[in-house]
Amino acid sequence: MKVCYTGGAVKDCGSYYSVATNAVELRIWFLTDDILRIRAGFDGDWDEASYSLTMTAWESRTDELMKDCRKRVQSAAAALTDGDRQAVIQGARLKVVIEKAPFRIMVYDKDGSLLHADIPDLAYREDSNHRRIHASQIEADDCFYGFGEKSGEINKAEKYMNMAPGDAMGYNAKETDSLYKHIPFYIRLNRGTKQAVGYFYHNTAECDFNMGREKRNYWHRYSSYRTDAGDIDLFLIAGPSIREIIERYTDLTGKSVMLPKAALGYLGSSMYYPELPENSDDAVLDFIDTTREEGIPADGFQLSSGYCAVETAEGIKRCTFTWNHKRFKDPADWFAQMEKRGIVVSPNIKPGMLLVHPLLNEMKEKGMFLPASDDNAGLDGLAVGTWWGGPGLFVDYTKESTRLHWKQYIKDALLKYGCRSIWNDNCEYDSLVDKDAKVYFEGKGSTIGTMKPVMSNLMCQLSNEAIEEYDPDCRPFSVCRSGHAGIQRYAQVWAGDNLTHWDTLKYNIATILGMALCGVSNHGCDIGGFFGPAPEGELFVRWVQNGIFQPRFSIHSTNTDNTVTEPWMYSDKKQYIKDAIDFRYKLSPTLYSLMERAHENGLPIWQPTFSVFQNDPATYDEGVDFMFGDSLLVANVVEKGQTVRPVYLPVTENKNERFYDFYTREEYAPGQTIEVPVDIASIPLFVRSGAILPMSGNKLHNLMTCLLYTSDAADE
Repeated sequence: MKVCYTGGAVKDCGSYYSVATNAVELRIWFLTDDILRIRAGFDGDWDEASYSLTMTAWESRTDELMKDCRKRVQSAAAALTDGDRQAVIQGARLKVVIEKAPFRIMVYDKDGSLLHADIPDLAYREDSNHRRIHASQIEADDCFYGFGEKSGEINKAEKYMNMAPGDAMGYNAKETDSLYKHIPFYIRLNRGTKQAVGYFYHNTAECDFNMGREKRNYWHRYSSYRTDAGDIDLFLIAGPSIREIIERYTDLTGKSVMLPKAALGYLGSSMYYPELPENSDDAVLDFIDTTREEGIPADGFQLSSGYCAVETAEGIKRCTFTWNHKRFKDPADWFAQMEKRGIVVSPNIKPGMLLVHPLLNEMKEKGMFLPASDDNAGLDGLAVGTWWGGPGLFVDYTKESTRLHWKQYIKDALLKYGCRSIWNDNCEYDSLVDKDAKVYFEGKGSTIGTMKPVMSNLMCQLSNEAIEEYDPDCRPFSVCRSGHAGIQRYAQVWAGDNLTHWDTLKYNIATILGMALCGVSNHGCDIGGFFGPAPEGELFVRWVQNGIFQPRFSIHSTNTDNTVTEPWMYSDKKQYIKDAIDFRYKLSPTLYSLMERAHENGLPIWQPTFSVFQNDPATYDEGVDFMFGDSLLVANVVEKGQTVRPVYLPVTENKNERFYDFYTREEYAPGQTIEVPVDIASIPLFVRSGAILPMSGNKLHNLMTCLLYTSDAADE
């Protein structure tokens, strides 16, 4: 074990400060006046090769790869005073105090408020299993938010969470952990001071967070971060407001990509149509035509992997970059037909290739796959893992030649037919049990156990680059299920294959809000539920009514009862579904403006009420009601059979500010709970006084082409 018990000399090394301890060297950067970097170098290797950072004050082996999004800055000015018992590094807004015996680091803001304090003896450790651990002082009235894509309540105080992304088919939105993303970032907000601070652990290895669930009598109350590999590499981000932290975190990891308007429309999808024995192309076209006949707007179709299920020696298997011509007779003509209807198609691609894949040997010769670890023979020295339909090999996107080959496959198999959007799926690499399988890592070498999360980010980066290279006038639209810190730069993401259940509807709201707090604005969850029997009518209506506010709006299913979740599936409920989707399209100017805001400054589209009303501690545990932008309070019905919906109207900084019922214009003072009668058609909404909500005056059928509905359903 290694434990930092005592500290020694602190030296000014120009761009950073070196801190000697009995166990490891630490380095501290004042990256900006508001962002500190504290790195404990357990391996003694100070190599810089980040796939997530867009702002650095140092050279990195990934600078060329990320040249289009990375900015080099000069470390902020600070002054060091080193003494026998403590050292002080004073910056413009932050002060670092290093106590030497027992060793710990404390950080204060310009007003002298304590932002962070290590726990002596526990703060910088390597255990007997070589896991690295950092422990931070917390208080009983601290709240914790973010952590990427998580289940359960929005406030993670006293929770233990694992961060090992996997394929969580049919997950329980209230309990399942972990889900699909690896974003080791959170925000701590204190109920008493009402001040917030952000913690970003810059590390790609699997890890866990213990947010005060554990207590020990010998130390102050604490939280801990434990990672399986890599350094303790903490970026501490000052607030004091949550919104400032999000802006600064996205300065560090990137702002949201600006997607085409179609990405904000209704994205149709189902595993059912592409899995038909034949004529899947006609079935999808019929689905799109039916949306038109039913008067339901639509802009996209998420094409599941059934289109690339081809005949192999072991039967029908999904093989990325192939086409099943019984199901899709003429892909070029089909894409043209979809484009004519104003529909953007996003075909599914995957990073695993079955051993029976027709392109396997060709890809092997190009050196595209991960080598096996020294202790596992694999196949011809390559790592073999479980995959859809059998064993398979996995692509290594950290290798430049592989990246070039992958983009060419995208162009040859998809873009040449008219495709301009890519759905990157199953990119968690969790089925590769050999975690010591080798990763190229830009020439340095590493293991898949350490590098898994970066693969999804690189996959999306390559999808976008391929589209831009093939069609420079096109704005790329990538979709992804997995992702690491910075995924917001490349793709619209969603929380995978949820279970069809009332709990999923409710707790997926907090999942989306948690991602928004982590800088990932363009996010959503499958509407109607993905796995399980078809949703009952009431549940489906409520899910759509909630889903219309999600940045990603897709009804996507693989129902276990052989049904397809479609907007018109319940004749007595379809008008409520139609009205809700129409309302989303009416709000599309607001939604597009919010996407642009996220692109410019990182602020979320969806956000928790405590992000807007941080001075009101009564909002700190609210994970169902949320803000759509800064002005529209959404209080959806998420309980079965509910007839009255209690709604808390947060305290505003301006005592003269009021909330108005969106429909009746009835006025309400803030800081109270009101009882709102609801029926099956209800979508409770409240607007802040002085708000401006851009809305479409026309009834839109399609965002990409701006088609309108007329009385006879003909195009204007």
